[in-house]
Amino acid sequence: MKILKYWPILVALVVLRAQNQQSGGKSNPAIGRITPEIVRALATGMPELMEAAARGDKFSQFVLGMRYDAGNGVPKDPAQAVGWYRKAAAQGVADAQYLLGSKYDEGEGVLKDAAQAVEWYRKSADQGHAMAQFSLGFMYAAGNGVPKDAAQAVGWYRKAAEQGVVGAQFVLGTRYEAGEGIPKDAAQAVGWYRKAAEQGDADAQNNLGLAYMKGNGVRKDLVLAYMWANLAAAQSRQGSGKLRDDLERIMTQGQIAEAQKLSREWKSK
Repeated sequence: MKILKYWPILVALVVLRAQNQQSGGKSNPAIGRITPEIVRALATGMPELMEAAARGDKFSQFVLGMRYDAGNGVPKDPAQAVGWYRKAAAQGVADAQYLLGSKYDEGEGVLKDAAQAVEWYRKSADQGHAMAQFSLGFMYAAGNGVPKDAAQAVGWYRKAAEQGVVGAQFVLGTRYEAGEGIPKDAAQAVGWYRKAAEQGDADAQNNLGLAYMKGNGVRKDLVLAYMWANLAAAQSRQGSGKLRDDLERIMTQGQIAEAQKLSREWKSK
């Protein structure tokens, strides 16, 4: 199969699956998994793909929706994308359900409708789709399309975080730190920040640095505080450079050198 011919779509799938750019944002979609059926649909020529979608093949419908979404092989058309996502979603394709929810959430290709967004996010989330779970957590946190419920938000964040969604790991850490929707627990906050920080999330790295500096939920360690602040600052995370500079003023040259060494070693992993 000539998969490379459809590299832009494959890239889109990988990007959609890949979890995160910015920890707190939910504009960052992730596909559940790239199945053999989706790969086959990706390798299908446009006439055959359209024919299969028209016949009711759910994976072809999903891929055709993505093509219209990206303008790949067809003119970009969000409304057409929504139409094909809807057909695939009605047949239970979790990725299509998630993306249809996101279209209702953003009002792209369809009138914005938070209740519809929640409905489709939930269908996808109930199938274990990590980013749908994350998105549903945001809807509960904001009271958008559902009654505001901090505990429900935490529950959905946790499901996504346990599947490795870095943004969900960071947000769950903030909820433990603030005691929002869950009893306050600094050690749990540190644990979730660490998971996200190890995946390269700058906000989590910054917060982990603060925790080590203050000894909040973890034993105070200025070297590790500097290391995490330095890593966050290297990603231009606002405020992390100042945190690192503040730490420098209370550290010895030996400690700073050790922290910088740890930063280099972490980056080289």
